[in-house]
Amino acid sequence: MLNWMSKASFVPVRTSLALMAVIGVAGCSSTGSYPPAPQEVSSSAYRYIIGPGDTVNIIVWHNPDLSMSVPVRPDGRLAAPLIEDMMAMGKDSTELARDIEKQLGKFVRDPIVTVIVTSFVGPYSQQIRVVGEAAKPQALPYKNKMTLLDVMIAAGGLTDFADGNGAKILRTSENNKIYSVRLGDLIKRGDVSANSEMMPGDVLIIPQSWF
Repeated sequence: MLNWMSKASFVPVRTSLALMAVIGVAGCSSTGSYPPAPQEVSSSAYRYIIGPGDTVNIIVWHNPDLSMSVPVRPDGRLAAPLIEDMMAMGKDSTELARDIEKQLGKFVRDPIVTVIVTSFVGPYSQQIRVVGEAAKPQALPYKNKMTLLDVMIAAGGLTDFADGNGAKILRTSENNKIYSVRLGDLIKRGDVSANSEMMPGDVLIIPQSWF
C-alpha cells in the first residue's frame, strides 16, 4: 500500500480528488495513458507572489524610522509603523510597495517605498509538492525555470520501493492536467531527455512499485 499520506506535505483541497485518482492509476501501471511532461514550458511571465512565511524588507526613502524588515503572518498580512494588518499575500513586491505608499500617504507627504522579499516561501498555490516514494516528500518554493531534476535533488531522490517511471505530475495551473514522467530513467540512468520543467503549483506523485 502507498504510504505517501504519512509523509506528504499539505495539498490544497481543490486538487485532492484528482490527486487520489492519479495515485490509483499510477500504482497499477508504469506507463499509463497520460502524455509525457513537456521539457520546456512558457514561464516568461512568471513573477514571484508573496505568501505567508515570507519576510519583506520595507524601505521608505528619507524615512528610516518607517523602514524595517517584517514577516508575513500565517493569515497573509503584515504590520509595520503606520501600517496595520495590510494584506501582502497574493501580491508581488511592486504591488505591495504601491499599497504601502497609499497607506503611508495619509501620514507622510509623497512617500516612495521599495519592497524587497528577503525570505521566500510563497503561497501554497505556487509551491511544488512531492508526495509518495521520494526520500524526503515535501513542499518546495517554486523558482523560475525549476526542473524535475532540481526537485528530485531537493527531495533526496527515490526510495528503494519507488516506481520512478510510473510517476506523474498533476499540473494545477492547467486545470489539474496529468503528465507522465520518467524519474527512473532520469535519476538512475542519467537520461536528461526525461528531465522536464516544472510549473508553479505542480504536484509530483511517485507511486510504489508493485514488483
